[in-house]
Amino acid sequence: MAKNLVIVESPAKAKTIEGYLGKDFTVKSSYGHVRDLSSKGISVDIENNFEPNYSISSDKKQVVQELKKLSKDAETVWLATDEDREGEAISWHLKEALGLKDNNVKRITFNEITKSAITKAIENPRQIDVNLVDAQQARRVLDRLVGYELSPVLWKKVKPSLSAGRVQSVAVRLIVEREKEIRDFTPESFYRIQALFNINGTEVKVSLPTDLKTIEEAQSYLEKCLAGGFQIDSVEQKPGKKSPAQPFTTSTLQQEASLKLGFSVSRTMMVAQRLYESGRITYMRTDSVNLSDQALDQAKNEIIASYGAEFSNPKKYKTKSESAQEAHEAIRPTDFSLHRLTEDSDEARLYELIWKRTVASQMSDAKLQRTIFKIDNGKVDKPLQAKGEVITFEGFLKVYLESKHDFEDEESEDTILPDVKNGDPCDLLSGDALQKFSRPPYRFSEASLVKKLEELGIGRPSTYAPTISTIQKRGYVEKGILEGKERTLTNLIIEKDQIKKVERTEVYGADRNKLMPTDIGFVVNDFLVDHFKDIMNYDFTAQVEKEFDDIAKGMLQWTEMIKKFYTPFHSNVEDTLEHSDRATGERELGVDPKSGKPVMARIGRFGPMIQIGSQEDEEKPQFASLRAGQSISTITLEEALELFSFPRILGEHDGKEIKVNIGKYGPYVQYDGKFASIPAEEDPGSVSLTRAVEIMEEKLKEDANKIIKVFSEDDTMQLLNGKYGPYLKIGRKNFKLPKDVEPANLSYEECVEISKNQPKPKRKAKKK
Repeated sequence: MAKNLVIVESPAKAKTIEGYLGKDFTVKSSYGHVRDLSSKGISVDIENNFEPNYSISSDKKQVVQELKKLSKDAETVWLATDEDREGEAISWHLKEALGLKDNNVKRITFNEITKSAITKAIENPRQIDVNLVDAQQARRVLDRLVGYELSPVLWKKVKPSLSAGRVQSVAVRLIVEREKEIRDFTPESFYRIQALFNINGTEVKVSLPTDLKTIEEAQSYLEKCLAGGFQIDSVEQKPGKKSPAQPFTTSTLQQEASLKLGFSVSRTMMVAQRLYESGRITYMRTDSVNLSDQALDQAKNEIIASYGAEFSNPKKYKTKSESAQEAHEAIRPTDFSLHRLTEDSDEARLYELIWKRTVASQMSDAKLQRTIFKIDNGKVDKPLQAKGEVITFEGFLKVYLESKHDFEDEESEDTILPDVKNGDPCDLLSGDALQKFSRPPYRFSEASLVKKLEELGIGRPSTYAPTISTIQKRGYVEKGILEGKERTLTNLIIEKDQIKKVERTEVYGADRNKLMPTDIGFVVNDFLVDHFKDIMNYDFTAQVEKEFDDIAKGMLQWTEMIKKFYTPFHSNVEDTLEHSDRATGERELGVDPKSGKPVMARIGRFGPMIQIGSQEDEEKPQFASLRAGQSISTITLEEALELFSFPRILGEHDGKEIKVNIGKYGPYVQYDGKFASIPAEEDPGSVSLTRAVEIMEEKLKEDANKIIKVFSEDDTMQLLNGKYGPYLKIGRKNFKLPKDVEPANLSYEECVEISKNQPKPKRKAKKK
């Protein structure tokens, strides 16, 4: 048995590290956390200074047993989990769960998985940092208290099965408030003047720097342009520069990978984790922009070798954020000489992005020559203007340029302008005034939400991805698709010495893959904002994060921090349960013309719905569920009443009733106890009997092709074709078939035998 046992979090990391250590070392994985707060009850002893009740996770008992056995035989146990608070807590939990003593436990950390980094770590062990552990414990306990006490309030006051979280609820608030801003936004019309001139034989596009508010102003300006006589009024040339962006932190990597590669935040973190574990990049959860001296030297040498000495400009970046955790490095390659990975994969694409960003950060500024000249004819109210820039030295632009969010204006000044001087004549070739409308605020993408959370000081590198995933899983937020609407624009065009008015259309309000609140998200958010002002307050949430940082630095006792938070919070919960009304988001749409009863949109026990009548009426109210894409906050009376026209009984087919209805998963045809979905592009309100029969027959044909064999001995047993190949179904249970059998030839007895002798499921490693 090896003298040394090294415990890391993941099998991939274990495999990489084992290659760097000799035969005296055994490297094993804990597969992430081995202990957590018990799932039975709140598992925090509030009366006993918030003592947590931890238990070994059921799926980790075997792992813990194996590690216990190995640790007893080892002279030294090296806890080599990640270097952040979460990693420190995992090491502490391992020590507790395995019953390890201080005299044979050593804690090591490394920012990258390379031989030199691992060797250096082994040479510089330390003890577990209790302050970092306490900061993670404080976060875990506080989030359990909030979730455990707040969720039952939502069950009682909004809808069963809802849940709330401290950071997640604030993230939902940002998205809800942005959606309200968009709905309340009133677009304002304006006119943009543009023209094309021939200047010294070159066609140059120019524009009026300020927009005009009315069509009359636009008409007047263009009429003055018809007088001609334009010439260069002033020329301004000055040198400029562009500086490279800082190296990646967790948040900027998530943003840039979204903008450049189209990755979701969680996908970015999974890919970065694989790159880290394979030794390609440094640790990917960091809010530091610092690079080590060794990294600076490597980058400098690679830049000089690849691009030349004039492209090298070594610089140290400092993290501006006061809340930056631990002295990590920025995310960077471990080997700067490796420009890209050979395979075509997510890892290769993300690695190249990280390499380019890091190398560019150590390169020279790009040098520019900016030119602005104004064109006037002495009659227009304000001169027209042309802007352009010429890159005189590429610098870092040879490697990389940072992307812009869709809410950030792109500077499009890369037009090359001709050499001109004051007084040069300018011949007007064309001109127009295009009507435009002011735009509402942009909806958040995953990337821009991370940017906003970071700006507000909410969350930390390890929390952005799980926060965004959680609010979508809980159904408070979804990535929606809006088709947009059409509107008419007026365009004034100079044509043959006169001004012509042209109308054209544009689609506005379309959006795709942006975060949009659901009806439940709206109602839950408004309820929490009304009754839990502190929990939902951005500054308060950021202050809590700062207190976690203070605990990590040893400046604050974690139980004191929890007590200060919990006492007023618990009182708030009890008061809300006793005195608040139920929240339904109720909105009255109008009156039902048939019954004369009010029509309301609201959240019911099973989700968003429309109600005709009230509980006080002699007749019971009527209810209808909303269709996909409909919302209680925007649905019209006409759309709501249409929902009550279902089910539509279309007639009979072969003596049996056939009808169209709308269910939880959309519109469908129902016939003889069978169901067939209506294609999304078809209106269920206009599906005819003939079309309904076609849809049902297509479904029955599809089902018939799915069946391989049925059995007279048991009518619940079937051999079927599935998405992943043939399988056996008995009742509601599915069974795998051995690879070497022909399904059509299987007997009833053989199928029974197969169902009794299924292979044991492989235990999957729990993803961290």
